[in-house]
Amino acid sequence: MTKLTFYGGVKEIGGNKILLEDRGTKIFLDFGMSFGKRGKFFEEFLTPRTAAGIKDFIAMGLLPDIPGVYRNDLLKHMGRKPEETDIQGVLLSHAHADHANYISFLNKDIPIYCGETAKRILDAVQESSQRNIENEVIDFKERPLFRKDYRKPPTERKFNLFKTGDRIKIDSLEIEPIHVDHSVPGAYGFVIHTSDGPIVYTGDLRMHGLRANETLDFIKKAAESKPIAMITEGTRINVRRTGESETKVYEDSKKNIMKSRGLNIVDFNFKDVDRFRTFYKIAQETGKKMVISFKHACYLDKYHEDKKLGVPDSSGKDILLMKPKRMTGTYSDEDYMDKYIKNRLNKNNIITAEEIRKKPNDYMVVLNFWYFNQLVDLEPKGGKYIHSLSEPFNEEMEISFDRMMNWINHFKLDFVQSHCSGHINGDDMKELISKVNPKMIFPIHTEHPGMFRDLSMKTKMVKEGKVYEI
Repeated sequence: MTKLTFYGGVKEIGGNKILLEDRGTKIFLDFGMSFGKRGKFFEEFLTPRTAAGIKDFIAMGLLPDIPGVYRNDLLKHMGRKPEETDIQGVLLSHAHADHANYISFLNKDIPIYCGETAKRILDAVQESSQRNIENEVIDFKERPLFRKDYRKPPTERKFNLFKTGDRIKIDSLEIEPIHVDHSVPGAYGFVIHTSDGPIVYTGDLRMHGLRANETLDFIKKAAESKPIAMITEGTRINVRRTGESETKVYEDSKKNIMKSRGLNIVDFNFKDVDRFRTFYKIAQETGKKMVISFKHACYLDKYHEDKKLGVPDSSGKDILLMKPKRMTGTYSDEDYMDKYIKNRLNKNNIITAEEIRKKPNDYMVVLNFWYFNQLVDLEPKGGKYIHSLSEPFNEEMEISFDRMMNWINHFKLDFVQSHCSGHINGDDMKELISKVNPKMIFPIHTEHPGMFRDLSMKTKMVKEGKVYEI
């Protein structure tokens, strides 16, 4: 008998951790961070204690307490004995943190199955981030009881990479990964063939993006399998179809930038390769150089390796890298300790804030809110700030948004909101469900699961930790 247990993504957006069991085979569908649960107890300067292993995470409900799942070095810090795992793998739908990050805690013997591009993104995240206990997805440093042991090389995880058309065999399960369109490349949904029949898992997807045909491929394959159940995201089940599109982001943003006579600043998630292409195209068509950070360069260089994505690397035409100030407050190469910066200091397309300041209208600067202190050196006098990210949907995001607006108003930048969501709207979701026609629906990754009750299919209102027999 096939069983499903939901340990995350229940009445929340993200944090997916779904255990699927069938004839002795156990796999997880994603193993992500729950931003909502974490934000209830922790913030920038109040974080879970590394020295306690995963004790804080389990005690505060950020991780489920399941035997045989976690790293033995972290269990040791909790005073527990080592455990052998009986989990045969994790199917990772895509590389967003709310689906991937808590792989960091998993036992080293649990293999990770993901798309080739998703692995590249995870590599870029590792290269551009400081190692900490919550982002050790590619490999991890064992947390020892003695400091000298921490100098040992990291333990690498086993990754099995796939693409659309592959068939994955994990013990009694056969899995078909099928690409879907989302706000990050390398996103997949799955048809999982169990002893009781096919189960469909959507991951995160949309119908209004540039690659809607990929989602249509998934819908077709899912419908053909005649699924006994579907686990579906429902982030925007409460949102009607609005006509949003990447084309509209391009048109609105280009119009605003063409009107600008000062420095143009844009902010978008650099994992979103479609959004990069949109603003790169605008920069070229308006005769501007796109200025990115060294962190962004990590992603662009990885994306460039995938020729199907068709993007330049960080040395590409009309791309510049903005050099941040370090230590002495100067740009001396000796000041930089981060490898991802040191490895790119020999590039000939590096620029400083002071150089941008001389001819601000010649540039489009990609600047994330967490690096807004660089505005002090850029000294923009008017110009546009295009916010190409989702609007705030909780109190913590609203506080950050207000703080962001204080910076924008201080430097007299004209704020423009221009975004296209990575998640399917309610109208398109109902159409998708109708075409796939599953016998049963498990809505997750949503704050409005009750809205699925209006559909004609049998709907299970998921409870966290409860076992559902299919």
